[in-house]
Amino acid sequence: MPVLKHEPSRYISDIQDLLVRCQCVDVIFCTAELRPVCGAHRVVLCSVSPVFALLFATTSRRNISDPCIYRTAHFLFSMYEESAGSAHNSPVRVIVKDCDFLMCLPNILNFIYSGASKWELLEQQIKEKLKNGEKVEHVCHLVQCVLKKPSLVRTLTDESFLHCKNPLQMCESLGQFFNNPLLADVIFQVQDSKIPAHRAVLVARCDVMSAMFSGSYSEANQVVIPIHDMSKDTFLAFLEYIYKDSYCPASILQAMSLMICSEMYQVSRLQHACEHFIITQLQSMPSRELSSSSLSVVSLLKKAKFYNSECLYTWLLYFIAAHYLIFSQKLDFQDLSAEELEFVEKHRWPSNFYLNQLAEYRRYIHSPKHRCVVL
Repeated sequence: MPVLKHEPSRYISDIQDLLVRCQCVDVIFCTAELRPVCGAHRVVLCSVSPVFALLFATTSRRNISDPCIYRTAHFLFSMYEESAGSAHNSPVRVIVKDCDFLMCLPNILNFIYSGASKWELLEQQIKEKLKNGEKVEHVCHLVQCVLKKPSLVRTLTDESFLHCKNPLQMCESLGQFFNNPLLADVIFQVQDSKIPAHRAVLVARCDVMSAMFSGSYSEANQVVIPIHDMSKDTFLAFLEYIYKDSYCPASILQAMSLMICSEMYQVSRLQHACEHFIITQLQSMPSRELSSSSLSVVSLLKKAKFYNSECLYTWLLYFIAAHYLIFSQKLDFQDLSAEELEFVEKHRWPSNFYLNQLAEYRRYIHSPKHRCVVL
C-alpha cells in the first residue's frame, strides 16, 4: 500500500514570505516628510491589532471600549490625506509620528507577520538599533499597546519583560476575513454568487494565484474574476483553507472535489489532506455499507488518476482488490482499464488460489472418505 504524505503547516512562513517579497502591498509607512520606510498589508495588520483596525476604518471608535487603543492610534499614526482620494489599487500612506518606533518598524512588522512568537528576538533587535534603555522600553511598550498584549508596564530588569506566553493565532485572526468584504480587493464570481477575498492572503498562500495576480495575466487588473467548472461550496471550502489553514469536507465526494480544486491551484498540503480524508472514510465503511452504497469507488479511482493523485489512485486499486467480491458485482467494475483489471486480479482477496483451496476443502469434508468411522 502507498504511504500518504503528511506535510506540516506553512501558514506562518507563507505570511512571512508575503512581507519579504513585498507583494500586494497596500499600505506604506512613511516619515513626516513622506519618505517611504516599509510596506505592509492592511488585512494582516487589522487582523492582529485593534489599533490598525481603527486606523484603517475596519472598526469604528464606538465599538472600542478601551481608550488606550484610540490613544495609541492617534499618538503613533496619521493617514496622509491624499491617500483617501488615491486610485483603487494605490497603497495608502501612513505617517509614523514616533521616530524611534519608525526606526524599528521593519523589525516590528516582521515580528507581527511571524505570529508575534519571538519577543526576545524583537527586544534584542530594538536594543541593537536604539542603544538606549529608555527608548527601548518606550518602543517595546508601544508594541505591546499596538498588539494589546497584557502586562504593558514592565521594567528592563524584569526577566519576563515582553515574554509572549500567548503568541498570535494568525490563522484564527486572519481567518476572520474569510468571505468578508472588509478590505476585500477582489471578488470571485462562482455560479450565481460573489465571494470577496484579499489578494495579499491569496498570493501568500497559493503560488498559482501569486503568479495570476502578480504577472501579465488579465486577472492582475481585474476586480471581478469568474471561476468556471466549480461549485460555490467547493471554492468556498478552498478559500476557507487558504485563510484558516483548516478544512472539513462534508463527504467523500466533497473531499474529492476539493482535492481536484487544490490540484488545479497547486496547493499540495490540502490535496494530500483530502486524500487522507477519502481514505479514512472508506476504511471506516463496513462491508455491508460498501455493498449498498451508491458511491462509485471506480469513479473516484478515475478522477484520482486524471488529476495526478498517484498515492490515492494506487490506494484505491488496492482497496478494490481487497474488497473484490463486493466491487466485482458492481456495474462500474467493467469501467476498469485492462491494466487496472490485471492489477486487481493479481492482488484480489480472496485470491483464486484461496478460493480453489477452499472449494477443494469443502468437497473433501462432504465426501464419503471424510465420514467418521466408529470402530
